[in-house]
Amino acid sequence: MKSLDGNAVRTQRTRQRILARALELFNEQGEANVATGAIAASLGISPGNLYYHFRRKDAIVAELFHRFEQRIDVEPAPASSPAAAIEDLWLYLHLMLEAIWEFRFLYRGLDDLVERDRKLRESFNRIAQHKLDAVTRLCEGLVRSGAMRASREEIRALSRNVLVVATYWLSFQALRRRPGPIEDGLGHGAYQVMALVAPFLVGEAREHLDELSRAYID
Repeated sequence: MKSLDGNAVRTQRTRQRILARALELFNEQGEANVATGAIAASLGISPGNLYYHFRRKDAIVAELFHRFEQRIDVEPAPASSPAAAIEDLWLYLHLMLEAIWEFRFLYRGLDDLVERDRKLRESFNRIAQHKLDAVTRLCEGLVRSGAMRASREEIRALSRNVLVVATYWLSFQALRRRPGPIEDGLGHGAYQVMALVAPFLVGEAREHLDELSRAYID
């Protein structure tokens, strides 16, 4: 059995520590307000040590964005019933909000980040289109099953509205400064998005959504 290279293991551990700490600082202070020297100092390593792993702060951002892409790459599975489709959509929205919360610095400094990095802009657009397509397919499936009444144009507008509200819900929560941790509002964010879908639902799907929503309106 091949033995592990001790230096390689230490290098990987240091790299992971840098990324974890950078994510914490970026989320707390905003990426633009955190220098690589501050990341190194908070870890008790030299700037040269950090430079060995990441020569520019943009390289740290790029690696964190790659992790975000993997984290948010989820999609509702084909549902067996209208009620199951509603639950899947609710779960899908919650998972998306969790990913946005975990990497919230990306959205709070989005304009600056994509202005600096064309590849990052393209990647964000790719993610947005993927999410838009996923919601559109789910709505079209609900229409085919008779659980939703909506035209093609209405589904297109609804899908865009769902994406906008889900994407910027946490920023809205931060602006409003509601009591308690912002991450506790993820379920409420999913509810607000589902409220956009509710007027188009009929029968079992609408009844099931109303039942799921009671925890947020009682």
